[in-house]
Amino acid sequence: MKITTRFWTSLLLSLPMLVEMIIHPFTGWMLPGGNWTMLAFTTVIMLISAGPFVSSAWSAFLKHHSNMDTLVALGTMITYLYSIYAMFTGRPVFFETAAFVITFVLLGQVLEAKMRSNASSAISKLVNLGAKEALVKRGTEFVKVPISQVVKGDLIQVLPGQKVPVDGKIVSGTSNIDESMVTGESMPVAKKAGDQVIGSTINQNGSFVIEAEKVGNDTMLAQIIEIVKKAQNSHAQIQKLTDKVANVFVPIVLIIAIITFLVWFVFLNKSVPTALNYAVSVMVIACPCALGLATPTALMVGTGLGAKKGILIKNGEILEAANNLTAIVFDKTGTITKGKPQVTDVIGNKLVVLQVAASLEKLSEHPLAPAILTAAQTENVEMKDVTDFKAIEGHGIEGIIEGKTAFVGKPEISQYTIEAKMADAITELQKEAKTVVIVTIDGKVIGLIAIQDAPKETAAKAISDLKAEGLKTVMLTGDNKQVANSVAKQVGIDQVISSVLPIDKADEIKKLQHNYKVAFVGDGINDAPALTQADVGIAMGSGTDVAIDAGGIVLIKNDLEDVVRALKLSKKTFKRIKLNLFWAFIYNILGIPIATGLFAGIGFTLSPEIAGLAMAFSSLSVVISSVLLGRAKI
Repeated sequence: MKITTRFWTSLLLSLPMLVEMIIHPFTGWMLPGGNWTMLAFTTVIMLISAGPFVSSAWSAFLKHHSNMDTLVALGTMITYLYSIYAMFTGRPVFFETAAFVITFVLLGQVLEAKMRSNASSAISKLVNLGAKEALVKRGTEFVKVPISQVVKGDLIQVLPGQKVPVDGKIVSGTSNIDESMVTGESMPVAKKAGDQVIGSTINQNGSFVIEAEKVGNDTMLAQIIEIVKKAQNSHAQIQKLTDKVANVFVPIVLIIAIITFLVWFVFLNKSVPTALNYAVSVMVIACPCALGLATPTALMVGTGLGAKKGILIKNGEILEAANNLTAIVFDKTGTITKGKPQVTDVIGNKLVVLQVAASLEKLSEHPLAPAILTAAQTENVEMKDVTDFKAIEGHGIEGIIEGKTAFVGKPEISQYTIEAKMADAITELQKEAKTVVIVTIDGKVIGLIAIQDAPKETAAKAISDLKAEGLKTVMLTGDNKQVANSVAKQVGIDQVISSVLPIDKADEIKKLQHNYKVAFVGDGINDAPALTQADVGIAMGSGTDVAIDAGGIVLIKNDLEDVVRALKLSKKTFKRIKLNLFWAFIYNILGIPIATGLFAGIGFTLSPEIAGLAMAFSSLSVVISSVLLGRAKI
């Protein structure tokens, strides 16, 4: 039965008893049927509303354990059964106490469920992001079909304002796409033929056709939802500690309740109802619901917040481990750097040098040609026609441009005389581990182009922020020492471990783990062993499926500053867990002495009903505390 049904049943049947309790002292009014009516109402409450508490407590007892429901079940059952005995022996009854305790406990659980639902809204929001239909090519026409009927290889038309239905590649058309709901990146991304698109992102102003590559549960959105679900249902080590504490705490509370009853009844000569009231109050006030909620609610909100920001945390243990890191190790290519060569320096007349070089390189198949062509396109350079083009093996490329012989290639070729100023520039650029080519016209060097796999724009800032947090930064790469040191110097890395074979990366992580708690950040297949070996593996979202599977944290935006954000999220989440646990423990520590009647001499006591209400709002306060984590800035 739904918890809301149980709550409303208990509330509606408790209200008449509450009215009698309030107005009876003034008017003498009683419920029709008196104690028999209260017995009937309370019996229904115990069967329908309290039933699950009793079942849970009994199941735990059969396994020689106790749980949070044990205290509620025992407290209300004792009160209920004693009241039946009292009714037949002419003593005062306490049916309303059992009814009110159940009502207030359920009130806390209903409010808790509501707040937890709000806390886990990240999943429902992600699910709602998905497109419901798609314009799929069937024959010669594009027809609207349910998203469930789209298969890999389908051609899909996406119109302005529509959601991209599935993950795929643009085969024709251009547009700007809002990817913020998946990556968290607010600026639209320009897309053209050959570019990848993500399902559920929004097409802004163009029309294009994509080929479906990932559909159903294979799309990025589906995988994000699955990761968030698993994370929100996972446990951290601190949660396991809490469970152990609760398992010991409940028997202790039962012992305190028994002692309380004996002290009041045997040593202080109070009546059974009075002693029983104190004992039941102890059991109800001590119910450690708040203790049990402290960790899972904060984890749920923390992982949900991360998902909204493009940071996928796979489970609570990863989040906890990230809170204790002392060193961050980075792969170089594709992680710190952009993963593809680009022009970093042009010496000479920039436009002329790029025009000559790009005119030749457009006919070349050399791996560095795309970098020069991209630089020329960025500068809107108009390329010239080339005749008599030829590649000079191991040296460069040559051709005739407007009747003049042009060459692009290695500066070491002896037939070209390089001025001292140019020679010094070449030396300096090569010290920075950049590949340098010369550009000549009719045998005269007119300029230099330096090419390098440059660091990402956010790399230096991310490294600086990590160091400010007291973390050691390390680069672990297969590249040679000169290249690795150059990149490390540009971004501010503390230590460089270079010329490491892929199979040896995990061993290097092990060595670092002797002195540090290590996170490894990588993106390639060769990074998978290191991602797995590290205390926390952080995979870039642009990486291979193998790397993403091996990482405990996935950065959808491929932004290194998200490493910093992930660690901040971890710290904020665990601060909130500790705050929740502090208040939960303080509540029990302060509440139990009051419930035992220790301060009865000054008139400061707790009835079971008030204890139940206080316990309900204690649980609610912990959930609210966790929900407020969702507003944290990371």
